Amino acid sequence: MKKTLLPTLSLVMLFAVGGFSQKFGYLNSVALLSELSEVKQADSNLKAFQTQLTKRGQELVKELQDKAAELERKKELGTISPKDYQDQAAKLQEEEAKIGAYEKEVYDKLAKKREEEYKPILDRVNTAMQDVAKENGFLMVFDSGTQILLYGDPAFDVTPMVKAKLGIK
Repeated sequence: MKKTLLPTLSLVMLFAVGGFSQKFGYLNSVALLSELSEVKQADSNLKAFQTQLTKRGQELVKELQDKAAELERKKELGTISPKDYQDQAAKLQEEEAKIGAYEKEVYDKLAKKREEEYKPILDRVNTAMQDVAKENGFLMVFDSGTQILLYGDPAFDVTPMVKAKLGIK
């Protein structure tokens, strides 16, 4: 019994010690991304695109409001028949539906543009982070910028290494 207990206990201790020697690290992706000039440029491009799309939407809404106000003015003055009023009100509702469709289209275009702008940047950062993890033997790297990490010893912060890999000083 003692002959099998000692080797078994030794083997269990070996695995336990091996399990504790795993390296973990973390980085702050929010801070890292805020330092990349590409992110600032992507933010600027996205904002300009959004402004352009929003301006067109605002013009459509203004036109609809003007038409609705004019229709109501004609009704109050009695210069429009009830039948014509209903027909024009129906046309205004159709225009309102088109504006709603345009709004959905704007959201879709913004999502697509955001993907186009940020995907290459995020891919590059992810590749750098993976390279740093492999080069330094980290089993896992957590992102402290997403509030998932509850505690992290500063000695395991790989953000400076990823910054160096990306050429950020």
